[in-house]
Amino acid sequence: MDRINVIRKQIKSVDIGKMERAQERLDTLTKPPGSLGKLEEIAKLIVGITGKVNPVLEKKIIFTFAADHGVVIEGVSVFPQAVTGQMVYNFLSGGAGINVLARHAGARVVVADLGVASDLKPDKRLIIRKINYGTKNMAEGPAMTRDEALRSIEAGIEIFEEEFKKGVDIVGTGEMGIGNTTAATAITATFTNMPLVQLTGRGTGLDDQALENKIRVIEKALAVNKPDAKDPIDVLAKVGGFEIGGLTGVILAACARKVPVVIDGFISGAAALIAYCLEPKTKEYMIASHASVERGHICALNYIGLKPIFDLELRLGEGTGAALAMGIIDASLKIMTEMATFKGAQISEAQ
Repeated sequence: MDRINVIRKQIKSVDIGKMERAQERLDTLTKPPGSLGKLEEIAKLIVGITGKVNPVLEKKIIFTFAADHGVVIEGVSVFPQAVTGQMVYNFLSGGAGINVLARHAGARVVVADLGVASDLKPDKRLIIRKINYGTKNMAEGPAMTRDEALRSIEAGIEIFEEEFKKGVDIVGTGEMGIGNTTAATAITATFTNMPLVQLTGRGTGLDDQALENKIRVIEKALAVNKPDAKDPIDVLAKVGGFEIGGLTGVILAACARKVPVVIDGFISGAAALIAYCLEPKTKEYMIASHASVERGHICALNYIGLKPIFDLELRLGEGTGAALAMGIIDASLKIMTEMATFKGAQISEAQ
């Protein structure tokens, strides 16, 4: 916990003064004030986060963390648990959705095993920080110990710091873990106190009967574990996942280093919730990429106070929405830095 507390204390508010100067620059460009909407807001935010007047986001990373969930034994997914490990190999070979979209965005994908239920083949492209072979069944008791929860966050911090040494300008969060929408729903329900019927989605494609079962399983997990919303580590330990803890660590570490964090879908949103409840200033560094089809995602974002950039009815995870959003974020900065001013273009300004 000491490592986490040190990181939390390093997180400062964004640079409001530089954001105001960025707004002044935006208002001189050859367009009606505010006419590029969210693009202007994003550009201004990146300036405030980085503290740079003309930031360039060349070194992009999507952190895709994998871990298994013991709760799958309760029938909350249409896919078997083995798919988690199989998809890790797909990530490494470059064939997954996140690989395609990351290449399109000019981003690297950093893949890490935080808790896959099997031993994966050694690969120089795979980071192994396995906390355990999947979590326990949270419908019967805590998903993990408090020590494991802390270690998962610390693992995320360490993985980010290793990449930061090589250079990082912006990061995205992604994940893989069969059963992890169940954990994300339980986390979101704990913090928001919203009814499970409003939060629980179909995950990998559950039918109506299976969806009802999923809601019952989450109700049981919350009743058995009674996670404490005032203690984010307790929430993670009782109903979370190792990949969620790892992403929480990435978010905290990135904020401490003044690196923008692009949040992907529902699972990433659950990690963002934990990070926000550990240190509210993390909100200032987070950009919500999209609104997932998963019902609980927008509720998590609303609780933090984040508005998604787009809604393409995505629900894949992996960091795919974050990769797509990076292109829009790049565009916002190019508008600010490359667009002509009224004076420079000799165009009359509004009277």
